[in-house]
Amino acid sequence: MARTVADAVRDSAARLDAAGVSFGHGTVDSTQESMWLAAHALGLDWPALSAALGKPIPMKAEKALAALVAKRIATRKPAAYLLNEAWLGTHRFYVDERVIVPRSFIFELIEEMGSGTFSERSQRRRGARPENVPDPISSILDLCTGSGCLAILAALRWPKARVDAADISPQALEVARRNVDDYGLGERVRLVRSDMFAALAGRTYDLIVSNPPYVNAASMKKLPEEYRREPALALASGADGLDHARVILAEARDHLNPGGRLVVEIGHNRKALERTFPSLPFEWPKTSGGRNFVFTLSREALAAPEVQQTERRP
Repeated sequence: MARTVADAVRDSAARLDAAGVSFGHGTVDSTQESMWLAAHALGLDWPALSAALGKPIPMKAEKALAALVAKRIATRKPAAYLLNEAWLGTHRFYVDERVIVPRSFIFELIEEMGSGTFSERSQRRRGARPENVPDPISSILDLCTGSGCLAILAALRWPKARVDAADISPQALEVARRNVDDYGLGERVRLVRSDMFAALAGRTYDLIVSNPPYVNAASMKKLPEEYRREPALALASGADGLDHARVILAEARDHLNPGGRLVVEIGHNRKALERTFPSLPFEWPKTSGGRNFVFTLSREALAAPEVQQTERRP
């Protein structure tokens, strides 16, 4: 009986497990990783692979898959770097070692937000029909944009909005430029080299999203090899992992329009963040990872004294 794609995926997963590689850069285990590598070997988009699992695998594709698995094991590079691609939902982005591999839960929230999200509940309470709810999102900032993925997704979700995508790394912005151009959004997404908000003086937004560095010092020392392949600049955020969050909380209000909202990914730092800012009314929307990884705050909540007294630079 001819070997199927599923057979090759199963064997590849066993090899990855035996080698003790680490996951978390777009996949959660060896099976997902093997499916992604198999999709590339077969010349399929990642979302299209499931339909091919029961089909015979061409010898050429099986050899290509075996070579990718061997390279993955030998180099410990995340598969995203080997394939120069990362996926958020059905959206593909170019990546290489100049940027971290996109994996933010914020993309799920952008997908769910849609037009009028931040005013929709109050409009409904007043009896307004959903289709009559205006779209309040006309300006967006993606802070610490990296590959530009969240800025692009936001631009796609709110097609009338202007979007700024800011990052301190010129190398990251080169990758972001490639992705922005691939999506044909060069006229709507502005790339800005900026140390947090430093180069954004006077600019305000209806929505600020950020997936900033948030790994604490102890965790940085224990990162698996795959994570050490990513730019440390995009991961490390001081002793407690909150250096960048402090700056965002201290300065975001100056860059939000009235009624605007801040959406920030914080990793595993929810407890530390709430201990540091006990009076802030953080909201923790549900994501596929649970309710502990992304917080949101209104502009008005950011006026709290404990935020305004925070040091403004990491």
